[in-house]
Amino acid sequence: MKLKLSMPTYTWICYAIGFVFIISGMMKLVDSDFRGMFASMGLPFPEATLFLVAVVELGCGILIAGRLYIHLAVPPLLLIMLGALYFSKLPTLFNEGVLSFAFAARLDIVMLILLLLVWQHVRGKIVL
Repeated sequence: MKLKLSMPTYTWICYAIGFVFIISGMMKLVDSDFRGMFASMGLPFPEATLFLVAVVELGCGILIAGRLYIHLAVPPLLLIMLGALYFSKLPTLFNEGVLSFAFAARLDIVMLILLLLVWQHVRGKIVL
């Protein structure tokens, strides 16, 4: 028996991206452990940066899950993912090695790929 999903793959990808960023943004707003983590990374104004990142993740996650304004929601999330890799995962590469880095960065890398796929899909629809 062959199982066929009734929604297009693009819709499922948008739901998955939205889920990850909505939950991530909400956790950053309610869990006080993130304050210490942002402060330990040496970011300027760590509490303000944490709040900004949380609000952007939450808002853009909602937009992507609703498939609204995706062309505006993807770029800030790409920047956040690149920042997460640079500030929190890259030190793992230098201190613990490639395998530990790959394990720690697995979700970030998958989200980058999915965001780029969605970006490509949206940009491909625009006729110049």
